[in-house]
Amino acid sequence: QVQLVESGGGLVQAGGSLRLSCAASGRTFSSYAMGWFRQAPGKEREFVASIGRNGATTLVAASVNGRFTISRDNAKNTVYLYMNSLKPDDTAVYYCAAKEGVPGGSAERYPYWGQGTQATVSS
Repeated sequence: QVQLVESGGGLVQAGGSLRLSCAASGRTFSSYAMGWFRQAPGKEREFVASIGRNGATTLVAASVNGRFTISRDNAKNTVYLYMNSLKPDDTAVYYCAAKEGVPGGSAERYPYWGQGTQATVSS
């Protein structure tokens, strides 16, 4: 299995930027597709972005398209989520997840999850 630890959350003003990181353990990081999901208070967990094993393929939710970018550095066993032009509605706990095979937007297909990191956007 792979263990995931998110970091980089915090407080930011609307219109600002934040970079989230997800560090993975193990020697097989490059064999996993990775994803970012988020959950706001009282709302369902939703897909944000995902990336393929070698970074060539990315998927981004329509709600963040053009503002968020996902990338990975397999040499560092790390996946990133660059969040720009942040809005108060982006406030949520952001979770990193891993799966074998191709990337996707269905949370139920990701068997490995981190504990999450809080991102709060103020007006």
